Amino acid sequence: MAPLGRATLLLAFGLVAYALVAGSYAAWKRRRRLALSAQNALLAAFPTTLVAAVVLLVALGRRDLTFVYVWQHTSHKLPLGYALSAFWGGQEGSLLLWLLVLTGYAGLAVWLNRRSRELIAWTVPVFGLVATFFAFMLCFVSSPFSVQPAPVDGQGMVPSLQNPYMLAHPPLLYLGYVGLTVPFAFAMGALLSGRTDERWIVATRRWTLAAWMFLGVGQLIGSHWAYVEIGWGGYYAWDPVENAALMPWLAATAFLHSVMIQEKRGMLKVWNMVLVALAFNLSLFGTFLTRSGVIDSIHSFAKSPIGGWFLGFLALMIVLSVVLIRWRLPLLRTKTRLESLVSREATFLYNNLLLVALCLTILWGVLYPVLSEAVRGETRSVSKPYYNFFLHTFGLPLLLLMGLGPLVAWRRASLRSLGKTFLVPFAAAVVTGVALLALGFGSSWPGLLAYTFGAFVVASILLEFVRGRAAAGGVFRLIARNRRRYGGYVVHAAVVLLAIGIAGSSAYQTVRERTLRPGQSIEAAGYTLTYRGLAGVKGPNYTGFRALVAVSGHGERFRLTPGENFFPIEGQATEASIYHDPRSLGDVFTTAQIVKGDKIDLKVFVKPLINLIWAAGFLFVAGALIAMWPDAVEQRRLAARYAAGAAPAGI
Repeated sequence: MAPLGRATLLLAFGLVAYALVAGSYAAWKRRRRLALSAQNALLAAFPTTLVAAVVLLVALGRRDLTFVYVWQHTSHKLPLGYALSAFWGGQEGSLLLWLLVLTGYAGLAVWLNRRSRELIAWTVPVFGLVATFFAFMLCFVSSPFSVQPAPVDGQGMVPSLQNPYMLAHPPLLYLGYVGLTVPFAFAMGALLSGRTDERWIVATRRWTLAAWMFLGVGQLIGSHWAYVEIGWGGYYAWDPVENAALMPWLAATAFLHSVMIQEKRGMLKVWNMVLVALAFNLSLFGTFLTRSGVIDSIHSFAKSPIGGWFLGFLALMIVLSVVLIRWRLPLLRTKTRLESLVSREATFLYNNLLLVALCLTILWGVLYPVLSEAVRGETRSVSKPYYNFFLHTFGLPLLLLMGLGPLVAWRRASLRSLGKTFLVPFAAAVVTGVALLALGFGSSWPGLLAYTFGAFVVASILLEFVRGRAAAGGVFRLIARNRRRYGGYVVHAAVVLLAIGIAGSSAYQTVRERTLRPGQSIEAAGYTLTYRGLAGVKGPNYTGFRALVAVSGHGERFRLTPGENFFPIEGQATEASIYHDPRSLGDVFTTAQIVKGDKIDLKVFVKPLINLIWAAGFLFVAGALIAMWPDAVEQRRLAARYAAGAAPAGI
């Protein structure tokens, strides 16, 4: 089977290289048949890559240890689901997943927009360039189809990865990372073809939304995995690889807001090109961080020779982006100017500046330790307070702007109209702030501001829905009339839930730790936890223990069973036990380690409102799907707008 996998990867490499070379020549010389041939080669690359992916999946499912990759990441006792998830659990498999998703995205995006011939002619070579790099890496640098004489058993999978959330977290991130290639390829195709109007934006709007949604959900699932699996009581540690996924999401968020100004007013064309290039190159940077081994992270792979290849390709794509944007600056300049600092355009611009500022400060936090070690030979680190400072500095104003932006008029707003518009949201914010202070929640000013600004945003959203519902005759009819706008409001509501959950679980949490013998207790935030004893457990590929802990408090009684699992091949892993408290929308989170005999070290976290973070994920997906849902009215408007040529299709 390994020869079949290698052969299909070589064929895929040939197809995408042909799409790059032949597509570039065809677009340059305006050779229509050759351009169609290049498009067909790009389309054929997906089923070819799919065959290679199936070969690897079959080998993983059968635990075919003659494959070096299978031997490195599985064992005979590893459950089938986790064995299959090893597809993206290692370096070579994750590269194959990247190429598979990329060729699938590229083929579908090109086919849907095939009638926009001039734009597609230049977009195909850009897709081909990115795909050629990944195919080259798989064929000649880091192949998943290397073989060896079959050993007795494999090396197994890292215990922390043997978690159901790992079946979804990496694929969702890849759907997001790779999805950002689509708007980038169309943007560069627009620059190469000289078609710098809004067609490329319309063609890729839903692709961008989908990639942005996958990245956001993937990060939330990853946070929940860290919360339930690692046993440290948190969900985000500003780890470099976590940041690597957050940065392109922030850049894509800025881009999604900015393109609305270009579509509405024809402004910010240069800014949009810069943002889409930034989002894509940050996704490549995240891949480089994970696979190069230049940083230490629970998420990253060991040091590898492919890091240099990735760094070189990243530099190439940055140079290509800058050169093309600089070349087409005359076409990107517009006569439309910002008319007032108090307008919807201005609030969107402030929003973008804050998002990019937060993104770049996170980028510096990631790069500084790497540059310090490379230049000075000193190992430095950027601690959590650095990131928290800038999160508060940029994140809280961003939260407030989510409530301001939708209520401000386009072009110019008068102070009198603003006073009337913001009366209700401002009153809601003031009442919330005063009530929280009266209840004793003023000990953490970031938390207090997050709650107050959140009330302002929620009141603004509700006000918009109430006004619109009265005119449309119902909520569903209102949303159907402008899915993009009201889907965005739902996403804003999700961000408010996220902010409140983060503020509550971090600013107002209680942490207790104590060594206990059977019968002894520990108090935490009104709960009494009594240790009763130990019990053994046995799983398909591990043994372990559980501490039996009886909990009472706040009118409730329940039992928690924290402990550890011991894997004969892979080592040991902490197993947290969590009780979801419906009263506080929070958790009682516990971990336990054996100290000696039946004596344990019990750690307790009481984290109020943390479940709002996970609830925000569902609301976020709902809003994104509403915004992406096809709109017949919008399609007719776009068709009329571009009557001179074929209107581009969406996702």
